Amino acid sequence: MSLQFLADGLIAGALIGLGAIGVTLTYTILRFANFAHGEFVTVGAYAGLALLAPIAALAGGAMAWKPLSFGWPLALAAVGGMAVAALLAVALDALLFSRLRERGGTIVVVMASFGASMALRALVEFTFTSSPTYFSRAIQIAMPIGLGIRVTPDQIALLAATAVLVVAVHLALTRTQTGRAMRAVSQNPALARVVGIDVATVVRITWIAGGALAGAAGIAGGLLVQIRPTMGFDLLLPLFSAAILGGIGSVPGAVAGGLIVGLAEAATVQFVGAEWRAGVAFVLLVAVLLVRPTGLFGKGEA
Repeated sequence: MSLQFLADGLIAGALIGLGAIGVTLTYTILRFANFAHGEFVTVGAYAGLALLAPIAALAGGAMAWKPLSFGWPLALAAVGGMAVAALLAVALDALLFSRLRERGGTIVVVMASFGASMALRALVEFTFTSSPTYFSRAIQIAMPIGLGIRVTPDQIALLAATAVLVVAVHLALTRTQTGRAMRAVSQNPALARVVGIDVATVVRITWIAGGALAGAAGIAGGLLVQIRPTMGFDLLLPLFSAAILGGIGSVPGAVAGGLIVGLAEAATVQFVGAEWRAGVAFVLLVAVLLVRPTGLFGKGEA
């Protein structure tokens, strides 16, 4: 029996976990489920695609980092795509979410995020059409690593990059003054404001971090699979499932939840059928809410 589904699940799970970090940060700090988060993934991917051609032209047709299918142009375009996704998140909060939060009522903000998601998805489809596209059409030969598992160099590189990003975010949240301020705001915004923490700045940093990580997930997904207007929307349920499964507020939990969801989806495709893949995240979400609502790494409220 081939164990290829393990590699496929880990790769998909890493991308889900990367995007789920933004979901868990947003919910922890702002106390609402942002349905527009999936569109940050899509916008990050398309922004990277739009930046790739001019950057490659400026680089004079720089060669790829063999054996990878990409080089400096895509790496710089990825940074640009993450920046665009982060700016979109901050702008959406400034123009819409913050105004609604001031008036009170979480459900209004949630519904607004759903409307923003549909509007952004339609705008992306209008701008880039609904046809899927790719960062590169280069064909890579998967390398056997044993037990019937084969991986491409791009997959290995993106797993490593994901690990670096996750560790960097975890260290920033646990070892820096900004991270401590974010944790304080998540626990008690009013008290945090009393002790001198600039809550507005913490909120902006939260949006920047969440948007940038969503953009990184979009870039990675576009490189490994394809870029399409619905790519973020299709990831939305797995992202929320991963965040809840790992425990809202926990970055390692979001990543672990993403890996579990990714492995479960890959195993379902392998042993049950591809048509059941979309339902796995929903089943896991319901199971966690029934059995352990706080998630694997979450803590109950005192």
